[in-house]
Amino acid sequence: MNASELREILEREPFQAFRLRLTSGDAYEIHNPHLAVPMRSRLFIAIPDSDRWTLVPYLHIAAVEAIGNGRPPKAPRRRRRG
Repeated sequence: MNASELREILEREPFQAFRLRLTSGDAYEIHNPHLAVPMRSRLFIAIPDSDRWTLVPYLHIAAVEAIGNGRPPKAPRRRRRG
């Protein structure tokens, strides 16, 4: 993972929320693209509704996972035999 890959994810239209999984096992959810800023070697993440923030080195990002819209997945439709 590098700055340009994260910048691409943050600039997609429409924006889709995602979760960063770190090598430490920690995870950060990004619901607003304006709260994450790719820097040269790490990602600045502002924690909403607080005065907290964190810097995450790109080397410690193990995975980027899309977060759903909060609705449960639909059950697959069954085909009627006939």
